[in-house]
Amino acid sequence: MPAAPLPQNEIEDRLSDLPGWTLEGDRIACTYRLPSHFAAAGLTVHVAQIQDELDHHSDLTLGYNTVALSVNSHDAGGKVTEKDITLATRVAAVAPGHGAK
Repeated sequence: MPAAPLPQNEIEDRLSDLPGWTLEGDRIACTYRLPSHFAAAGLTVHVAQIQDELDHHSDLTLGYNTVALSVNSHDAGGKVTEKDITLATRVAAVAPGHGAK
């Protein structure tokens, strides 16, 4: 059964609890700045682990000292769903442990 898209006002309300996460069109996104490339790579691996646990994957980009994510749900027509909010919440919880700002 496909996930149901969330209304825009609910997405915005939920993102207010997730610093750095924004609604960009039909996706939610965040870019984390880290103290080093090694720290950014570590966060990327941690995010990949979370995505596998959730069986829900974002577009994930590793830069020199940045990690950028953007996500929506393909099974909901490319809209934001509860699965996307759950992924963002899990990432937001682990990012500070890698020194992310």
